[in-house]
Amino acid sequence: MPALRATPLLETSDVAARGGRPKIAAEASLGAPAPLWPDFAASAAAGWWTAALGVTAYWAGALGRGAAPLDVAADAARFWEIAVRRERPAWATPNTVVLRSPLARLRSFCEPSATTGVPTLVVAPQSGHASSIIDYSPQQSQVDAMRMAGLGRVYALDWRGATQATKDAGIEDYVAVLDAAVEALGGRANLIGDSQGGWLAAIYAALRPACVNTLTVAGAPIDFHAGRPLIQRMVELLGVPFFERLVALGGGVMRGDDVHRGFVLIEPENEVAKQFELLARLDDAKHVARYRAFEDWHKHTQDIPGRLYLWTVEHLFRDNELIRGELRVGGERVDLGRIRAPVNLLAGARDRITPPGQVFALADAVSTEPRDVVQRTTGGGHLGLFMGREALREHWPPILADVLERSRS
Repeated sequence: MPALRATPLLETSDVAARGGRPKIAAEASLGAPAPLWPDFAASAAAGWWTAALGVTAYWAGALGRGAAPLDVAADAARFWEIAVRRERPAWATPNTVVLRSPLARLRSFCEPSATTGVPTLVVAPQSGHASSIIDYSPQQSQVDAMRMAGLGRVYALDWRGATQATKDAGIEDYVAVLDAAVEALGGRANLIGDSQGGWLAAIYAALRPACVNTLTVAGAPIDFHAGRPLIQRMVELLGVPFFERLVALGGGVMRGDDVHRGFVLIEPENEVAKQFELLARLDDAKHVARYRAFEDWHKHTQDIPGRLYLWTVEHLFRDNELIRGELRVGGERVDLGRIRAPVNLLAGARDRITPPGQVFALADAVSTEPRDVVQRTTGGGHLGLFMGREALREHWPPILADVLERSRS
């Protein structure tokens, strides 16, 4: 495990202040699309190896306990029941819905005694899964970390799955949701954006800089081409028409199940390992409970508006317009250089969905004073940034302490 570090940026580019545009990490390396087969071959090999280890572990355990054929059959039946039975994921912390729209609910996690200070708004991912990842369990909760840090006025956007009525919602509609939420909070808030919620928070902060007290971005791509991750190369090779067909097959929405399958494709060995570990630990009640809790969130998918999804594919993943300074929302250019609020950036060293360079690109694009821009890197992957014990124990507390200090009124 690499050493944990919290590194204030000592230098940031002054390009934004001069009216230019920030350096784009991937510009020099873009050329012919890189083939995907080496990635898929490596993932397939890892998947087969993981499966072999899992089979060996199960049979070693079965032989060790003297399992008869009927015992093995019973194991298979119980495994199947646990693996396929899913419940709707729940929020771990008591909350109240204070604002509703067709696209989202605004949930309040406020302490009853908290009446002063700048409120904090968490912009959860809209990635085909429930927003409750930010409040995953009593032991693994960003919301709880915020309250423990002293942030008593905590709110979160809970995105709703797309329907036929909302399939044509676009980026302007999502910015309008943030407008309504921030207005309900008094007109100014600390924004904390996770994954897709992070680039949405950055876009909002650039469009409405006066409404943002601090901006925290975790595991969110800002330079979508930095590091040339598999997702970006898939978009490059398959082309927008492929994703248009997926949306058409979904009746105008991007099916959450299809999004989930795409994430599994990136790291199939993780899915294989998870299932075989369950098979080998069917008698471990705590492990089974952890498995059920994660699968309830991971496999309970929700659809994304087709218009928003295709806009994201075209303008962000393919054309990288956000970091280039070419993105327009509602006719207005999204200039990240308008952001002057303190910025916290959190990335995972082993994040194959959003490599650290994609997150940290924001540092060179904003006009925030260098002493007020902080980078932190965990040793884990993507989901660990939001619900991993290392991130919640070592990284979020100092970030949130800084947010609290800047929120006193």
